Amino acid sequence: MDFNLTEEHLMIRDAARDFAQNELLPGVIERDDKQEFPDELVRKMGELGFMGVMVDPKYGGSGMDTISYVLIMEELSKIDASASVMVSVNNSLVCYGLEAYGTEEQKQKYLTKLATGESIGAFCLSEPEAGSDATSQATTAEDKGDHYLLNGTKNWITNGGRSDVYLVIAQTDREKGHRGINAFIVEKGMEGFHIGPKEDKLGIRGSDTHTLQFNDVKVPKENRIGEDGFGFKFAMKTLSGGRIGIAAQALGIASGAYELALKYSKERKAFGTEICNHQAIAFKLADMYTDITAARHLVMQAACDKDAGNNYDRSGAMAKLYASKVAMEHTVEAVQIHGGNGFVKEYHVERLMRDAKITQIYEGTSEIQKIVISRSLIKE
Repeated sequence: MDFNLTEEHLMIRDAARDFAQNELLPGVIERDDKQEFPDELVRKMGELGFMGVMVDPKYGGSGMDTISYVLIMEELSKIDASASVMVSVNNSLVCYGLEAYGTEEQKQKYLTKLATGESIGAFCLSEPEAGSDATSQATTAEDKGDHYLLNGTKNWITNGGRSDVYLVIAQTDREKGHRGINAFIVEKGMEGFHIGPKEDKLGIRGSDTHTLQFNDVKVPKENRIGEDGFGFKFAMKTLSGGRIGIAAQALGIASGAYELALKYSKERKAFGTEICNHQAIAFKLADMYTDITAARHLVMQAACDKDAGNNYDRSGAMAKLYASKVAMEHTVEAVQIHGGNGFVKEYHVERLMRDAKITQIYEGTSEIQKIVISRSLIKE
């Protein structure tokens, strides 16, 4: 096994790190307070190729591999997880889904703009009564011949307010169960499509999260993705890749908290010496670094599986399960190392702690990851 990054990977990582430090860090506390993320920063991420990392250049993408993607996600997440989740959804769930399963016409119409950041995408699966149980879709799409009539509600949609393109999962034939589910491309501005108020969240507050309402929205037949009944499989396939992105986000949050804690421990003095020299703090740092390194190996393994064309359902689930656990545990420890200052916004670690929690919830809760992992083991 070779754990060394290539020269190209190092350049990509450094470019993402420079952007995070120079563009994302200034104003990150204010963006969190105001629950906003400027369009200008989204445009810059598009210009750097972050919004279509793995998309083929013929569709406007960067044509990079999954390892490059997780390196970018980690560096962005060290500073601003609200920025990285926009990148993750646009790449893993929207661009990937369209490139892998869309028609050539759909790719030319939508993917080319999404990959450059000219358009932003959202993935619409969750509902008020269908979070972890994705088979219980209440949103319906009635076949009307040349179009579908879409009705229902979607909850907790990342990029919900700022997106131009929405991939919506809906039930077409309830008698067929999950085999009667389809995926549709819906455009902002379609008649009957309404965007609800922004959610007031614990973390990733710069990212806009909304409830969406569909009231007799006419979706052209050519906007269905894949064959009739492919929607549930489409959702599961895209979420498997999405978990790698969120695992990398969790890794970045944990890594960012560790770097801040290490720096602070070398500056803060107590009992006549820097606190890093006290065993209680030194051992926390040792645990943090060890767990983060282990999480990084799991994330890289999942990325390598995807790049090699191997099944990455289990490795992606393992990476997300463990990296999100590490992020939650060690952002708490980072706050503890900072003491009273850790409770103050200007030291950043309290925000990372708040941001960490969502990585255990979205794109499949930790409990769902354990189901994915255990089922794959039992099938062997």
